[in-house]
This record gives sequence, structure tokens and C-alpha cells, in this order.
Amino acid sequence: MNRTDRLYALVEELRAVSPRPRSARWLAGRFEVSTRTIERDIAALQAGGVPIWAEPGRTGGYVVDRAHTLPPVNLTAAEAVAMAVALHRLGGTPFAGAGATALRKLLAVLPAADAAEAHRLAGRVHLIGDGPATPVPARVADAVTAGRVLRLRYADRAGAPSVREVEPLAYLGNPTHWYLVAWCRLRDGLRCFRTDRILDVQPLPEAVRRELRVEELDIPRARIRPLSLV
Repeated sequence: MNRTDRLYALVEELRAVSPRPRSARWLAGRFEVSTRTIERDIAALQAGGVPIWAEPGRTGGYVVDRAHTLPPVNLTAAEAVAMAVALHRLGGTPFAGAGATALRKLLAVLPAADAAEAHRLAGRVHLIGDGPATPVPARVADAVTAGRVLRLRYADRAGAPSVREVEPLAYLGNPTHWYLVAWCRLRDGLRCFRTDRILDVQPLPEAVRRELRVEELDIPRARIRPLSLV
């Protein structure tokens, strides 16, 4: 069994017995490899976003969260590569990291032959340059998702820094930049902060209570297109 097949089988084994754990020794015997190989495989799956954790103790071992993993899926190689190409366009957005994790989860549960074909097809696709937008700091993306107030250190157009507390409400993106739309307590009003000018982020324990109303943005409604999942 090659490594790709083994990673796929490891996830399925842990899903099948969840929430009971499987020890590294048991898994090593099952897949006829060393415990060190199993530990490396588990670390690779965890790095790829598969929710596996270790339970300590004599009866402990590795456990996978079935609620946050996928059963085998029937993506074609072309569909998997199409997702990877779409992720290239996510470069610099607040969801680039989450998108990459989602793709790794899907690849981890593809049948081995389909995953191998997807890798072969991906090797025939060549891209020039990175994604279209400047990067969004991970702590900004995390805090917006969690609905937390932020303390920002922000540089203005001239590069002069200032510190302010903001209530993050939304993202605004165009082909060149992403903006954090937030209620600025210093100015007591709605502001757009260009994410590449955010120098430092400190999430605060306070929850955001406001909701954005699109009409509050000083942008013609015809120019704004809300994201749709359909």
C-alpha cells in the first residue's frame, strides 16, 4: 500500500470507529508499518485540516471528529483540479487558508486512484502570478468570523500608524485590495480599512453587536454584488 492509499485508509479507519480511539501501535499493525510512520501520517493529515486528536492514557489513541470529516466522495479528477484553480483566485482573500484546508480534506477522502489522477492532471496546469488581492492577516479573518472586537494598529495613506478599537462587520473586496468594513470607535462611524495597511491585530473578548446595513456604505448599490453560495 502506498502512502496516498494509506492516508485515505487511515481516515476511513478512524471514522469507522469514532468516537473510540485507535492507538499508533494498533494502526501500525493494521497497515504493516512502524508506529513512527503512523505518527508522521497522522501529523500530515492534521496539517491538512483533518480533525484528528490524541487521547492520552493506556486506552487512548487517535480519534477523528466524524462531524467535521467527509465520507468518501466521488469528485472527478477534473472537478478536483477545478477547485484548486478556483482556490488560486482566493489568494489574498480572508478565506484562502480555509479553502486550502477544504481542498486537502476532499483529497484525503478521494479514492486513491482518483486522487492520483487529480494530481497528474494538476501537474499539467500552470499558473502565472499569485491571487488578485493583497493578503488579509489571519487574525483579522479569524476575529471577523468569530465576531470579536479588534484593536488595530493601522497605517494611513502616508504610513503614519494609529491604534483604534473597531467592531468588524464585513469584508469588501475588489481585484486589487481587500477591506475590513468596521465600526470605528475612535471616529464613531463606519470605516473601511485596507487590509495590507493593518500592522497588528489584537482580538478583544468583547463580542460585536452591530450588523452592517449595505446602505450605510458610501458606494452605489449597483457596484456591490453580495457573495452567493448557489
